[in-house]
Amino acid sequence: MTSTDLRPAPPPRSTARRALLAGSVGNLVEWYEFGVYGAFATVIAANFFAPATGAGAGPGTGGAAALMATYASFALAFFFRPVGALLFGRLGDRLGRRPTLILVVGLMTLATTLIGLLPTQATVGAAAPWLLTLLRVLQGISAGGEFGGAVALMTESAPVGRRGLHGAWQSFTVALGLLAGAGTAAGLAAVLSPSALYAWGWRVPFLLALPLGVVALWLRTALEEPPGPYPDGAPSGTASPEPRRRGEQARAVVLGVGRIMGWSAAGYTFLVVLPSHLQSALGVSFREALPAAVLANLGFAASILPAGMLSDRIGRRPVMLAGALGVVVFALPVLRVLQSPGDAPGVKAAALLFAGALIGLMAGPGPAMLAEMFPRRVRCTGLGLAYALANAVFSGCAGLVITALTARTGNTAVPAYYAAGVCALSCAALLTLRGDDHREPLR
Repeated sequence: MTSTDLRPAPPPRSTARRALLAGSVGNLVEWYEFGVYGAFATVIAANFFAPATGAGAGPGTGGAAALMATYASFALAFFFRPVGALLFGRLGDRLGRRPTLILVVGLMTLATTLIGLLPTQATVGAAAPWLLTLLRVLQGISAGGEFGGAVALMTESAPVGRRGLHGAWQSFTVALGLLAGAGTAAGLAAVLSPSALYAWGWRVPFLLALPLGVVALWLRTALEEPPGPYPDGAPSGTASPEPRRRGEQARAVVLGVGRIMGWSAAGYTFLVVLPSHLQSALGVSFREALPAAVLANLGFAASILPAGMLSDRIGRRPVMLAGALGVVVFALPVLRVLQSPGDAPGVKAAALLFAGALIGLMAGPGPAMLAEMFPRRVRCTGLGLAYALANAVFSGCAGLVITALTARTGNTAVPAYYAAGVCALSCAALLTLRGDDHREPLR
């Protein structure tokens, strides 16, 4: 894009607030479900992927093989995210942000609610895991479209100088969703017996997605479309040749993946996969493992908005680099503390809060950083695809890779090596960020 671009006037603050709320609530619904699925991975493994032994077979049923099958279904949903990013991204760039966001939250709500109604393997046999996987695919497609549309909406509607903060709300509602999912699971584990939890209690959090989704749909139907400079994304005579433009967009997507892959890998390692790792690798009980995810997500949530605000002042690069480098240095010490029987509960809690806060330093500025990489005509598609690819490879596979490598090597520090290794690679991509990108208007 050139200096002749036509740019819309900044939206009124009331419009920006409505866009922030409508964009955020869909993310909360989406990531609530992913938090629930991660927290209940061992329960889902017993009900859908282990040899059928009757409803409520209980903890330990199926072992590592069933848990790996559960994470394979988890990963499959992530690999359909790029499909959703392309499909709904094109719709968002051509038809508008509002109708696309209504469609994706409706699809996510439907798929999540149906998971809560699915018959288990004890009831319908081999059809159960296939039905679950089909619904996970639908969730992956809808989630792929959610991020691009929501971030485009929130950053395009942001007041001048607050794009990092507004984009950070996307990540903040991710944290709230994961926290709500883990917290709901922890609450049920505290009040229900293991047999009741495995028999029917796991369904409750998935069914709660229905009222949440209805609220999200109501908010999004009342949404105003962000103002755009021109309907087709480029004024006549200013567009670069199509092959060159596509090449630039492809390079931006690859670079975007590199910049956020550390956030993806570390986030899923410490915020979603950790409870199941503690159970399968260290023999921690389901009830004892869930508070780990809650604490890590609390630290994550607490740092996101301050990180977004700070990035509006000093730039995206130093804030995100601090988070990625922090994971490289501290991932292994944090895991050692969690695995040490001699460390006090307060020390372990502090380690989890700290790990979550490091991830928040990457997640806070990340959405705005991605939005700044793409012009409006392809923003939904470009940033959504970069995010979906990073999550497919480095988040969706995290549980599968960590569980498989831990089972094969017997090394319980695999999660730390995985998170730190990917963050180290991400640092190189983050160094390519310019220091003044946050001050430039969106293209």
